[in-house]
Amino acid sequence: MSSPQPISISGLARQQDASAANPLLPLLQAQQKAFLERGITDVKQRIEALETLGKAIGEYSDELVKAVMADFGHRSPHETVLTEVLANLGEIRLTKGHIKKWMKPHKVPASIQSLPATGYAVYQPKGVVGVMGAWNYPAFLIFSPLIGVLAAGNHAMIKPPDVTPRTSEVIAELIAKHFDPSFITVVTGDVQKAIEFSELPFDHLIYTGNTEVGRKIMMAAAKNLTPVTLEMGGKSPTIIGEDYPIEKAVQRILLGKTINSGQTCIAPDYVMVPKGKEQEFVDAYSRAITRRYPTVADNQDITWIVNERHFKRISALIDDAREKGANVVQINPRNEAIPEGKRVIPHTVVTNVNDDMAVMQEEIFGPVLPVIGYESLQHAMRYIQERPRPLALYYFDANRKRADHVIGQTISGGACVNDTMLHIAHPNLPFGGIGPSGLGAYHGFDGFVEFSHKKGVLYQRSWFSPGMFVKGPYPKRAYGLLQRVSKWLA
Repeated sequence: MSSPQPISISGLARQQDASAANPLLPLLQAQQKAFLERGITDVKQRIEALETLGKAIGEYSDELVKAVMADFGHRSPHETVLTEVLANLGEIRLTKGHIKKWMKPHKVPASIQSLPATGYAVYQPKGVVGVMGAWNYPAFLIFSPLIGVLAAGNHAMIKPPDVTPRTSEVIAELIAKHFDPSFITVVTGDVQKAIEFSELPFDHLIYTGNTEVGRKIMMAAAKNLTPVTLEMGGKSPTIIGEDYPIEKAVQRILLGKTINSGQTCIAPDYVMVPKGKEQEFVDAYSRAITRRYPTVADNQDITWIVNERHFKRISALIDDAREKGANVVQINPRNEAIPEGKRVIPHTVVTNVNDDMAVMQEEIFGPVLPVIGYESLQHAMRYIQERPRPLALYYFDANRKRADHVIGQTISGGACVNDTMLHIAHPNLPFGGIGPSGLGAYHGFDGFVEFSHKKGVLYQRSWFSPGMFVKGPYPKRAYGLLQRVSKWLA
């Protein structure tokens, strides 16, 4: 890529005692130096970087599908192409078409305190951004934030998840082939390497993963005063309104719960239905799953649980609920025996649950769906309000007024009305959590803003001199004038 004239930016190569012995520090320093020498990039350069990324993803599409398949044991190739390839290419196309507009300084409304000066908000890159992805969508959760990072004009260091090492290697090869390491580089490795990565003094760090690790990432970043974006999860609830057809709601809940076998941070975690309709929901859900997956043991459309540890964790959630009195229905239409070593868990509906069950305490992250009956819509909302704020909330109701009330009176990272998960696919909507489910948001313009520094700039008129108000000795009439203005403003 062509480079503009270098700019002088002090303090890019921040040295911290905590990072002095970090083996990854030279990589960061090389990127900081390159960012300084390269200067702030223009529209053309940023579009060129995004086009290169899109070309690389397209070129490595087959390799990504194979790598994800190998990491999961089995994953539906249709789901991989949809979520790891097409979703990113679509966001790249949208972003390219808007960068020029986003980058323009925008004039802010005039202020009486600063007249006749004019104020502008100017977006500038932060510098070098660290990107830490998650295993459930190992390519999407690297490339999607990277799109915003590049749109904002930053350099990037990437740490893919260690749980999916084959996909990480493909990402490393893809990036190394198409980008200079002083611009974008990939660090692979185990948990120790992730710790070292999080302790680097980045100009911004984005992490996607679970809340407990997110806390540790934030503490590591705090030592360097590194701003962070945290995309985590939680128990995302679904409410079906009192007169909304259960069968219709099930069809849309199915999307969120079956893709990637429920291993999605915004998958519906539990469903609340009007009291007395629990069995109607179980029956409708069982029919829908049976149509979608008439077989279980060798169905190529069913994604496996990613590894043995998570397989045992989800199985333990089911066992714990059953032992504590829940009704557990596993949907296995042909009662097939699942061969040893195949990490397939049939879709499971759990009713008669209570808060003592682990399935109602932990994020499920798998094909298990608790169902709760509620006495009134207010009761359902109260149940959600009393719990940690979720990453997503789903509400089904044909009545727009009630839907607006529920969305307005519940706090969540994002939400869908009469659907599930599709808000993440809308590139013009911000995606992010709140509280334990996350910090910050990205996608589209919000990604550009998240990874930019929004700098306030004031342009004063050359002919104007505010001397009587800022230089002493102050004239006697100045105090009276200021008092009159104060009373007028009050």
